[in-house]
Amino acid sequence: MLWTISIGVLLALLVADFVITRKPHEVSMKEAVGWSVFYLALPFVFALFVWFAYSGGQATEFVTGFVVEKSLSVDNLFVFMLILTGFAVPAAVQQRVLLYGIVGALVLRGIFIALGAAMLKAGTWAFLVFGLILFVSAVKILLEALKGHQDEKDPSEMRSVKLMRRITHVTDDYRGTKMVVREAGKRALTPLAIVVVAVFATDIVFAVDSVPAVYGITEDPYLVFATNAFALLGLRALYFVLQAVLAKLIYLNHGLALILAFIGVKLVLHWAHTVWPGVPTVPTPISLLAIVGILAVVTVLSLRVSKRNENREAADAKA
Repeated sequence: MLWTISIGVLLALLVADFVITRKPHEVSMKEAVGWSVFYLALPFVFALFVWFAYSGGQATEFVTGFVVEKSLSVDNLFVFMLILTGFAVPAAVQQRVLLYGIVGALVLRGIFIALGAAMLKAGTWAFLVFGLILFVSAVKILLEALKGHQDEKDPSEMRSVKLMRRITHVTDDYRGTKMVVREAGKRALTPLAIVVVAVFATDIVFAVDSVPAVYGITEDPYLVFATNAFALLGLRALYFVLQAVLAKLIYLNHGLALILAFIGVKLVLHWAHTVWPGVPTVPTPISLLAIVGILAVVTVLSLRVSKRNENREAADAKA
């Protein structure tokens, strides 16, 4: 019953988002902030429900998982920003692209959650596998962060995008929210369809990281699903709120690498504990404090360094 109700509410919210974005328009800050507050309040209302209906421990697991998924989602937004900028997506249809990306991410993560649950049922070795995946992801993210965001690949160079351009005709301009049109009597894709393909391709990459990460917080597939759903639902509005700030979070990926590595250690310790009961594990409240602490430090440090760089550039310009 809980699964049915949750999926029903999720579908209703997605339908509402599609209705809102049906008519292309530029998103005002007032609209973006309003929806962001709504979607940020929802998970904490749900956490209270879990606390009173089930247990405080499960509520803590949900909040911890939500914080992890939301932080990974912010990094997802940065990639979306690169794609929207790289393809010069008109401001009026950007929120529709983001919505397609959210739906794709929800579907993909649903698949990965089911696969993860099946692996956990097959044996505790799944925790070791998840831990190793997070270690590899942490190293990859850290290396990319050390190189800097300016070294990100051109979205148009993605293999999926090149393949689409090779097998079908693509119009030179956008046609509102349409992805398929008729041109010279033949069907053709609009650049919007190529952008959506690029977004879906990044969704796959982020699903590989996010699902093992939240399984490191809780083994309950429903809570894993709920954390992902709540973290993704508000991304469309949050993108426009954070659009000016995202570029200033220069150490975000460093922090995400630390978080993934930390959860990887927790997963490996959990696996080792099932084999050797004497091995200590990391309690969920400690995980929550560590994750929030890492995010707070990288955010403050990023904003300070960005501000200092801006002041230095302003001083150099005056000189």
